[in-house]
Amino acid sequence: MDLKDKVVYITGGSKGIGLGVARKLLEAGMKVAISGRSAKALEEAIKYLNAGDNVLGITSDVTNSEDENKAIKTIMDKWGHLDVVLANAGVGHFAPIDELSFEDWHQMIDTNLNGVFHTLKASVKALKKSKGYYITLASLAGTNFFPTAAGYNATKFGVVGFTQAVMLDLRKYGIKVSTIMPGSVATHFNDHVPSDADAWKIQPEDIGDLVLDLLKMHPRALPSKIEVRPTRPDLK
Repeated sequence: MDLKDKVVYITGGSKGIGLGVARKLLEAGMKVAISGRSAKALEEAIKYLNAGDNVLGITSDVTNSEDENKAIKTIMDKWGHLDVVLANAGVGHFAPIDELSFEDWHQMIDTNLNGVFHTLKASVKALKKSKGYYITLASLAGTNFFPTAAGYNATKFGVVGFTQAVMLDLRKYGIKVSTIMPGSVATHFNDHVPSDADAWKIQPEDIGDLVLDLLKMHPRALPSKIEVRPTRPDLK
């Protein structure tokens, strides 16, 4: 894929992995739309990215399918095409199953699992036209279960299964579909505040480099499921 002036949509793009990927893709010459629930956070992200008319902030909640439909329409109205979608928005709540609240369970299901479905349904028509790329951000928690993570595991296992099946559904249209499954990443996920102590972790821009590698691969090659983890977790 020639990346110059290609258009990408990143959900959950106002911070963390989404923001790191957005910066890398802008540096590669792409036009980037980022979405999130907070207009203030989006405004701060746009200021940080400092990319003029090549970046667009859209207020959207992925749990609402109409929000995602409007987000895609906004992108198409501005740039006329959509080439890459990164379904990145996600939340995590961790507690033993007997203590996990109904509210936290449903928020994870609605955001992490229903959200990737809503984003795909809103964008698939545009991706068929561009023969584009749909990428979900899952987690190593999508294949490795652990205590206190029943809800989070359920959603990320679901994202991995969803994405792999979607890949089989859509490749006949020339659409590539992949899921990225990171281990520990230095982000604000689950109210964490990144610091120098997180230097051993994957950094958001590392995921940006990985996305760029996927986009630059020959059209005949498709890494459909990518696991990525810190090289030296013993340094923490």
